[in-house]
Amino acid sequence: MEIKRSGSQPSGKGPAEYFTGSVRIDPLFAPPEPARVAVALVTFEPGARTAWHTHPLGQTLIITEGCGWAQREGGDIEEIRAGDVVWFAPGEKHWHGATATTAMSHIAIQEKLNGSPVDWMEQVSEEQYAKD
Repeated sequence: MEIKRSGSQPSGKGPAEYFTGSVRIDPLFAPPEPARVAVALVTFEPGARTAWHTHPLGQTLIITEGCGWAQREGGDIEEIRAGDVVWFAPGEKHWHGATATTAMSHIAIQEKLNGSPVDWMEQVSEEQYAKD
């Protein structure tokens, strides 16, 4: 058994290569192999978001606070709120983040395939992010 005490793992800043705006990533757990799961609490300030990306084995988001947006390639921007659970299928190109005016936090759960839980792509443009 291993207990990760609250505050024992440092918060990190979402790298500009993969995020737009102010994003904080708090690792929750990533057990050693053969486990493949990785879990983090991610907080997006208003206007912040991920770049387009996919997950080789899919991703689950549990929205814990605030209101945000998520979009899969070819689909509409969907509003996501505290209490919502979002599933992205393996290989589904998508992005997620805060709305333009409201912060949002979620727990992100994904599994690693060949050592990686995510494949990052291009940034979400301001035009793509603007919700009418």
